[in-house]
Amino acid sequence: MPDNKQRVVAVIPCFNTAPHVSVVVGAARKYVDEVIVVDDGSTDDTARLAREAGARVISHGKNLGYGKAIKTCFESGLKAKANALIIIDGDGQHQPEEIPNLVQPVLENRADLVIGSRFLGSNQVIPDYRRFGIKIITWLFNAGSKTKVSDAQSGFRAYSSKAINSLQLSEDGMGVSIEILEKARRNKLIIIEVPITCKYHHTSMTYNAVKHGLKVAMDVLRIRFRSYRKPKGV
Repeated sequence: MPDNKQRVVAVIPCFNTAPHVSVVVGAARKYVDEVIVVDDGSTDDTARLAREAGARVISHGKNLGYGKAIKTCFESGLKAKANALIIIDGDGQHQPEEIPNLVQPVLENRADLVIGSRFLGSNQVIPDYRRFGIKIITWLFNAGSKTKVSDAQSGFRAYSSKAINSLQLSEDGMGVSIEILEKARRNKLIIIEVPITCKYHHTSMTYNAVKHGLKVAMDVLRIRFRSYRKPKGV
């Protein structure tokens, strides 16, 4: 738990993450003042296991999508009066012991949004198809912008209270990750990145993975086009 007086809250969006959520919640509790799990309509024991591990659980009655879950994460952070909000996935890929590295720039007022980047560390092993997809999506996001990032798709992020108050989100799907970055730079929020490690479970490239990547790429183009119809300046 943080030693300072600022309140740090971790919110974990989950959908059918029963095999991992207990470990993630238990580890995250060591570094924050409160852990909240947003259960997006799971059909397994995610909610029960999260409560037993010490999290407060907010449940959607049905699966509403990643974007809706992130909106609930933001709303939960505001209601919990968080000075710093950590969002970390519940599937065991992110390492909760890296929370202090993400949250410190926010607590020191050096950043409004801290992205945990998989591409800043030297020893990160990322499946080739994932690396390719993330790189393409990140390139599309960075194109023509002064504010550039190395990992536009990372779900491991820290937010200041200023950020969670100012980012009004409309995306319901995976495009919310890009919407957050686009609105953050349009609002002139301070964005930095820190290296993280990511543990990938044994999976193979599937049609659904390719379809997902193409959908997110189209979301990037749509969000960027929509933004460039408004006044520039970043």
